[in-house]
Amino acid sequence: MNMLAPYKDLRVLVTGGAGFIGSNLAHRLAGRCAELTLVDSLIPEYGGNLFNISGIEDQVKVNIADVRDESSMDYLVRDKDVIFNLAGQVSHLDSMHDPYTDLEINCRSQLSILEACKKHNRRVKIVFAGTRGQYGRPERLPVDETHLMWPTDVNGINKMAGERYHIVYNDVYGVRACSLRLTNTYGPRHHMRTSRQGVLSWFIRLALEGREIPLFGGGEQQRDFNYVDDVVDAFLLAAASDRTNGQVYNIGSGAAVSLREAAELAVQVAGQGSVRVVEFPPDKKKIEIGDYCADFTRFREAVGWTPRVPLPEGVGRTVAFFREHRQQYWEED
Repeated sequence: MNMLAPYKDLRVLVTGGAGFIGSNLAHRLAGRCAELTLVDSLIPEYGGNLFNISGIEDQVKVNIADVRDESSMDYLVRDKDVIFNLAGQVSHLDSMHDPYTDLEINCRSQLSILEACKKHNRRVKIVFAGTRGQYGRPERLPVDETHLMWPTDVNGINKMAGERYHIVYNDVYGVRACSLRLTNTYGPRHHMRTSRQGVLSWFIRLALEGREIPLFGGGEQQRDFNYVDDVVDAFLLAAASDRTNGQVYNIGSGAAVSLREAAELAVQVAGQGSVRVVEFPPDKKKIEIGDYCADFTRFREAVGWTPRVPLPEGVGRTVAFFREHRQQYWEED
């Protein structure tokens, strides 16, 4: 299946386009659509990094702007056919320490984007990046889209609101929108300066540095991990289908593993590092969700998506990328 075929004549906007998933989308789309525009505030702690678009600079337009800026969004959404809405604050812990910033980025900014579309471009299709954190501690596994949403942190609450704004604007104003609830996406171009934005990516950094990977509470918690190329596929398929309009979908791996297994794999592939069990820090334990495994049947049936990159292969690709480019992501830390 050529997932890029529907995009060759389209004008595409990626919010958070210099970030992790946004830049990987940009690399896939570069030179394959009529016009590709990336908007990013380039706030370092949120993952914006111009090196992420290295090699495609001449094939994209980059607008350095904050999605909270209504005038910028009023201009940027005009004439766009598709918006991949990836701008956001994703750290659960940061959302607890600074809830107002999380509110601004994950709620108010979503309204800025949607209001701009309502006023200037109602024909656009938007795919929003939701999160498994919206569910909180699962009552049953695997988690499907009918599961109660009861977030354990501010980030989950605000992402839940951001998602719902998109569905309301779809239903009320005809701005076609859907949401993909992501879980533990990892891979090249991930933000690597802190442990707060992706557990497996942090394991990989520690392993590449030959350091010890701490496993809180034993590391037996089960998690889904999706390689970024599979997540890019999901966004492309969701945007290309009107069947997804007004819908929300889980994205998952179909093969959850423990955090201990993930850490041991990172050490094995990197050829260095070690693993040690430590006590849970109190602030993290309070918002820990326990085991999580997504049921993505609904999305597979809607657009035919299924993950293709097994965890060992994905970790291998990620280790190779950061081994070559680590100086662009954390070398001076």
